[in-house]
Amino acid sequence: METVDQVRQVGVVSHVRRSVRMTAGQQRVWDTHWPQLGRKLEEMPSGQVDLAEWFGRTAPTVLEIGSGMGDATAQLALADPDVDHLAAEVYPAGLGQLMLWVERYGLDNVRLLHGDALDLLRDHLAPESLAGVRIYFPDPWPKKRHHKRRLITAPFVSLVASRLQPGGTLHLATDWANYADQMLAVCTAEPSLANQYADWAPRPEWRPITKFESRAQADGRVCRDLLFTKSGS
Repeated sequence: METVDQVRQVGVVSHVRRSVRMTAGQQRVWDTHWPQLGRKLEEMPSGQVDLAEWFGRTAPTVLEIGSGMGDATAQLALADPDVDHLAAEVYPAGLGQLMLWVERYGLDNVRLLHGDALDLLRDHLAPESLAGVRIYFPDPWPKKRHHKRRLITAPFVSLVASRLQPGGTLHLATDWANYADQMLAVCTAEPSLANQYADWAPRPEWRPITKFESRAQADGRVCRDLLFTKSGS
């Protein structure tokens, strides 16, 4: 079995770096709310983060990798106040926008991580510390020569599974057919995960429609969901 140290494959990251300036509103909430809500991966001390201390309570925690502009994250957090939502993103403007949503809705169950979620999972989250991991519409790297850069690989899924509590869920969604097939094969091969369905999951009504999904629908691409559960008791 591949170890978590092998997850850092050449060219594989949980993000695509963008250089977009924050709006005045995003900068305002960053200056105001970041000290309480956010942490930069590069500034975190070594060792595992105390999620209960960070959120100020003990509750199930779901990690969303690649929260984008945060609208889906905010809707999910608003709909499920008994669950803590940790959003990992490298795009500062997206985190700023999420904090605007947090401010607007008065959310106290959202925290933000600025940095690569791979390193967060590997270096700062304890085994069996998460109730769920959500990855919606990761970069598909559609050109065949770039497929090796895709996030959903066997070492990555093994790492995610190790951080899930027994009964915890891995929820993936993509609008690229060959990436969906890769996700299904990789997750099915992970011995600690079990598919909740024969193959694709019905689209959950509670999952907000993201801008990527709307764009895919407009382009005629079919969106597929996968829901896997960590085995054990």
